[in-house]
Amino acid sequence: MGVERERKFLVAGAAWRAEVVSVHRIRQGFLSTDLQRVVRVRVVDESAGYLTVKGARRGISRAEYEYPVPVADAIEMLEQLCLPGRIDKTRHVCGSDGYQLIVDEFGGDHQGLVLAEVEYDGESTDAVLPGWLGAEVTGDDRYSNAVLALGSGS
Repeated sequence: MGVERERKFLVAGAAWRAEVVSVHRIRQGFLSTDLQRVVRVRVVDESAGYLTVKGARRGISRAEYEYPVPVADAIEMLEQLCLPGRIDKTRHVCGSDGYQLIVDEFGGDHQGLVLAEVEYDGESTDAVLPGWLGAEVTGDDRYSNAVLALGSGS
């Protein structure tokens, strides 16, 4: 079974920008926004497409299955099959030791929202986190992309 292990934080300040190693534009929509079984369609940099299925969160873990799909198919699903509401964001991958650190700057209806995700590969969550992380919002569903998309008019 695929498992995602992550914590989510609001971002405080701009110090994170010095740690960025790559940047990607992401557009995504949802076939299901039920937090027990989220189904997402994502287009990255207009050159890659993904279909992702996520289960209910249990602490910082949840089942996750992600599959590459032809980008033309992903764009078509995004435009024709997804529920109303989209997420448009710029993803910044930051350097780190022992975990992956991602900062998402949201556009559109969520302009100004900046969230960081700390993704863990193993069981340990003991890594020292950067000081620019703000309040932890891991268990706050208001910050899930599926819920954000529901509030989006685009």
